[in-house]
Amino acid sequence: MYQSPDSAMNELLARFHMIPPGSRVLCAVSGGADSVYLLHRLYLLRHAMGFELAAAHYNHNLRGTESDRDEAFVRSFVRNWCGEERLSGGPTLPPVTLAVGSGPVAEEARRLGAGVEETARAMRYAFLEETAAALGCDRIATAHNADDNAETLLLHLARGTGLHGLTGIPPVRGKLIRPLLTTSRAVIEDYLRRYRIPHVEDSTNRDDAYSRNKVRHQVLPVLKEINPWLIPRTAETIGSLREDDAYLQAIADHEVQCAVRRGGELVLPVVRIAGQPGPIAVRMVRALLAELDTYQFSAAHLRAVTALCRGGDPSAAVDLPHGLTARRVYGDLVLGPRQEAAVLAARPLDPDREQTIEAGPWRITCRPAAAPAAHPEGPNHVFLARDALSGPLVIRPRQTGDAVTLPRRGRKTLKKLFIDAHVPRLERGTWPVLADAGGPLYIPGFGPDAAHLAAPGERAVEIWTEKSD
Repeated sequence: MYQSPDSAMNELLARFHMIPPGSRVLCAVSGGADSVYLLHRLYLLRHAMGFELAAAHYNHNLRGTESDRDEAFVRSFVRNWCGEERLSGGPTLPPVTLAVGSGPVAEEARRLGAGVEETARAMRYAFLEETAAALGCDRIATAHNADDNAETLLLHLARGTGLHGLTGIPPVRGKLIRPLLTTSRAVIEDYLRRYRIPHVEDSTNRDDAYSRNKVRHQVLPVLKEINPWLIPRTAETIGSLREDDAYLQAIADHEVQCAVRRGGELVLPVVRIAGQPGPIAVRMVRALLAELDTYQFSAAHLRAVTALCRGGDPSAAVDLPHGLTARRVYGDLVLGPRQEAAVLAARPLDPDREQTIEAGPWRITCRPAAAPAAHPEGPNHVFLARDALSGPLVIRPRQTGDAVTLPRRGRKTLKKLFIDAHVPRLERGTWPVLADAGGPLYIPGFGPDAAHLAAPGERAVEIWTEKSD
């Protein structure tokens, strides 16, 4: 039997341990040359490498009868080329199982207000994940090849990128494997011609309205005139860059191990990032975001979060895609779902009867009383002069210009008081303020306005507060 002159696929499989013995692999098959080549090669390798093989095809319903033609072709190909195999003097291998799915991609894209290509990719990968789970497959193989990788690198360069963007398509990501990333399209086409293996062509691959097709048809041919070995040399370059990037990322991953998960948020001291060189700092941010979910972020987003850690504003924030926010909470970087600052609802308080009010995290109790000879220690139990009140009492949030003179301390605005005490910005709107018409009288956790403290024996309003954890 003719052996392909290209051993790149076998080498890549071995280098990244893509298919350990005993694995069950789901091969994504569109019907195009690349996926047909991948399925056929895996079909021939399955016994020698000790894995089981299944196939999956997703009909996007985007090209009318052509989409249906592709589905019919894949069904026929798997049935005729990947059937039961009798090994000489050995076992009989079962035929390849094929799973087929479909979805209204265009309709879903309109519903989501998203691009058709983006929606098609999301629906296709969701189908592959679901099918892999249903069939017990622990690997999903896709047919991205070396030309695809070179195109990706050029597109990233054209749009602007860092080192990570120059590493192209990852060979392994979770259960996804891409065994053809160092195999050129020319080798694939030569293999199919030599073995007379059929495949179908997607008509949209000829449309240069798509950026990738423009690079494929107009840019790569010119570069190949300069260097006929462009694709294998580019694959080698991408491999080297990937090793450099992986080394830097390993350092970054080590540095973020002390991050603490708090509910749906991740918290890390900003000095851990601010003290690192730029290449490590942005990778630390990427590693933290990856802990939240498998989202993709641009270099601009990563740099913005790094700058947040190095900046002087202790309450600054950066809005990120996917509904996430990076917040400075003084010495900490907090990454998590976007939150709107809550504002406490104002509540009246009757100074002439005993009552308890829940205000944010605080429980506030008041009652009429006579002031004791000595005031209690601490800020959470006070006696205010009843006859000095101006108008009705109210528990409300902080207002612009609010200020208070705490006992034995100078006068401060509540904003400055909260900043000095490192109260996070998101909590300031829920911090209760006991006030009358003249302004703040008492702030839980901080204390009373000194001018409103009751003298011994004077008619007073007794206030005590507790804060929940």
